[in-house]
Amino acid sequence: MQPVEIKTKIYWVGGIDWDLRYFHGYLTPRGTTYNAYLIVDEKIVLVDTVKHYLFDEMLSRIKKVVDPAKIDYLVVNHVEMDHSGSVPKIMDLAPGAKIVTSPQGKKGLERHYKRNWDFVVVNSGDELNIGSRTLKFVHTPMVHWPDSMVTYIPEEKLLLPNDAFGQHIASIERFDDELGWDVVHEEAAKYYANIVLPYGDQVNKALDVVSQLPIDVIAPSHGVIWRSFLPRILQVYRRWANHETGKKALIVYDTMWGSTKKIALALQDGLEDAGIPVTVRFLQTSHISEIMPDVLVSKAVLIGTPTLNNGMLPSVSAFLTYLKGLRPKKRIGFAFGSYGWGGQGAKEVKAFMQSMGWEVPLDVVNLQYIPGEDELEAVREMGRKLGEVL
Repeated sequence: MQPVEIKTKIYWVGGIDWDLRYFHGYLTPRGTTYNAYLIVDEKIVLVDTVKHYLFDEMLSRIKKVVDPAKIDYLVVNHVEMDHSGSVPKIMDLAPGAKIVTSPQGKKGLERHYKRNWDFVVVNSGDELNIGSRTLKFVHTPMVHWPDSMVTYIPEEKLLLPNDAFGQHIASIERFDDELGWDVVHEEAAKYYANIVLPYGDQVNKALDVVSQLPIDVIAPSHGVIWRSFLPRILQVYRRWANHETGKKALIVYDTMWGSTKKIALALQDGLEDAGIPVTVRFLQTSHISEIMPDVLVSKAVLIGTPTLNNGMLPSVSAFLTYLKGLRPKKRIGFAFGSYGWGGQGAKEVKAFMQSMGWEVPLDVVNLQYIPGEDELEAVREMGRKLGEVL
């Protein structure tokens, strides 16, 4: 359980969760890390902690550097329990320590743990001198909780942003260049799409602040530490925050007897005829969280369902509920489906898209029973028209 020195006398002392496969709503096939950082100066500071069951792992790393009882300050950038879960145990070992957090952070910690700790409540822009270094705090509310803030150390050009810029990766590598851009970017996109996507306006404000700071290392609270790919991750974060997409289409569907699948594939043909790259996701084999990175980069989102009991299939309804909570903007929507009688399912999908503020330039494709070849050719033409809109 070795610590890793990321700057002189600044150490990663977190925990690696090799076994995590599900994280409040989405799949994490690569596991995750809970990153905590120990700063040794005239004052000893621990920034964030780990999920409760990895406390012993974090503690063993801290002990390789200092006696935990000598910790002077515990900075809590974010109250969510994957980061604050070990706060009570650390405070038991370091009873003289003070907790540094935002006003909302103090309220959240008191509600979670019902403990009478010594708090230092900091506002955005406040600084704390710990010797040769200064900790500067910037509030980032709703990135992605009201209490969220980042800690910046100007002398080290080091940003500790908690959940921002995170990825769910369990690995022996601690830095982005050790793992490679492709893997880190993939997991950063999945993380953003499933957690941070609704808060684009707040992310933009945070990026405006970050852009004014000299930074050469960003050390988030999940995944690897950014040191070589900083310009690239800042650029894609800005693009994601502005809901910028490529000229790509995503088709998401479920099917009962194969008719909706036939329509989906005909739409794919038409879009590709128009020169539009298309990703196709079947809800019986793709988890909704695995689809969100495709939503993140696709301008057109086509969603198909048969009609069941006068409505859409439950799997499609679940996907739309998840999608609405994440609130992707600036999308073009298209609804399609099949039915035996009634045909309400596809119409409900269209109404759902409109309720999210998406542009829906073309009417639904809604075919009864088994589509014939002439009908499928008309569907292909609809795909071509949608491609022209893109």
